Amino acid sequence: MLKLKELNIVESRDELSLLPQGKKMINTINAHSYNTALKDSLFANALKNCDALIPDGASIVKACKLLKAKSQPFERIAGWDLFILEMEKLNNNGGGVCFFMGSTNEVLSKIKDRAAMDYPNIEVKSYSPPYKPQFSEDDNNIIISQINNAKPNLLWIGMTAPKQEKWVYENWDKLDIDCHVGTIGAVFDFYAGTIKRAPMWWQRHSLEWLYRLLKEPKRMWRRYLIGNTLFLYNVLREKLSRK
Repeated sequence: MLKLKELNIVESRDELSLLPQGKKMINTINAHSYNTALKDSLFANALKNCDALIPDGASIVKACKLLKAKSQPFERIAGWDLFILEMEKLNNNGGGVCFFMGSTNEVLSKIKDRAAMDYPNIEVKSYSPPYKPQFSEDDNNIIISQINNAKPNLLWIGMTAPKQEKWVYENWDKLDIDCHVGTIGAVFDFYAGTIKRAPMWWQRHSLEWLYRLLKEPKRMWRRYLIGNTLFLYNVLREKLSRK
């Protein structure tokens, strides 16, 4: 059973920037992933056992305070923040290979074009996996070979939660790499420009979720209207279980 109050969560951007080099699994947690992990033990294990879990949502920051959790993040750290931090670090430290696994070939092509301008010291390699709920053994072997053969200095996985986190967790020992691995979902589309991220005002006021809901109501209403209510219920239930 996943309990928010027991998770090791990164508390600040400064702490995240000090994460040692090497093979490290970096995941994010927000209201939606917390709700999902309560029903999905494999996903819960992926969140509990990663090397760095970042609070991608003001709701997580506030809930940790309410629960008096052992981790007390004092700022939201979005997947986008992780992406920019790691890309700038790699580019400024001499560059190397960055591998993007996930999304469509169109999105990956746009990412490569933009990264060539933003991060000239980084060589972008990528692979677009088959679009299906679950990969076959052959699919996995191809994906893993693509990544291992690229010998990346940074690896991004973008297949939405919880699929991306579960895939990394299940295949961790097969990845013959020595770099940070981040599961960043929608950041692929944000960076490619195929989906517009909320303007800064919405981000500063912890309303990015509302912006996405207004932009894509048919796709996002269940996640935010029902999901946010469920998150509050689950947090209160965890708090009451302390007594």
